[in-house]
Amino acid sequence: MTIIHIETSTNVCSVAASHNGKCIFETANRDGLNHAAMLSPFVQQALDELNKLNLKPDAIAVSSGPGSYTGLRIGVSTAKGLCYGFNVPMISISTLEIMVMEVLNSLKPEADTLLCPMIDARRMEVYTVFYNPALEIKNEISAEIINNDSFIDILEKYTVYFFGNGADKCKSVLTHPNANFITSIEPLAVNMIQLAERKFKNKDFEDVAYFVPFYLKEFQATIPKNLLKE
Repeated sequence: MTIIHIETSTNVCSVAASHNGKCIFETANRDGLNHAAMLSPFVQQALDELNKLNLKPDAIAVSSGPGSYTGLRIGVSTAKGLCYGFNVPMISISTLEIMVMEVLNSLKPEADTLLCPMIDARRMEVYTVFYNPALEIKNEISAEIINNDSFIDILEKYTVYFFGNGADKCKSVLTHPNANFITSIEPLAVNMIQLAERKFKNKDFEDVAYFVPFYLKEFQATIPKNLLKE
């Protein structure tokens, strides 16, 4: 299978292409929220690389958030256009899960630890969730206002690794001995490959017409589908 991967949920804009699980193209820009200018050229570079290998995409994978409203909108809109243009399915991957994959590939955490990616939501609020090393979610994704008592029940039982662009501001607050912080973890398209392949094999695809990023899902649920289609 050949998949193009798009990640635009934070200040990093990244695109990757994979064939049968192997990364054959990867690029990223970390200069800020200029995804509108960077994403289309990155996608074209990925398509050019596929053309050299006589390949066409079998699916488009896109980060679904949480994250930047503008970044996610640009990424999802681009992914939808590619899906319609190539007549291929869309795969969505949680931004938080993408970050966890980078930690799993580099850290090799013990089985009794938990991994807590954090996306900055301004002030002391973060979007977060807990995963175990088997990539199983232990709770629902939520917006949390961090204080000295945050996650105390979990920290009493587990060693927890916090990371992501929302974790830095929590270091001075989450001071429990079991709280560990990993720096320089960011969501990148290359870390979507394994996750997207798994969904492709399971035919876990999105409805391209109705799919929206994380920040619009609750709002979308209140709107009848016939109105969305219009």
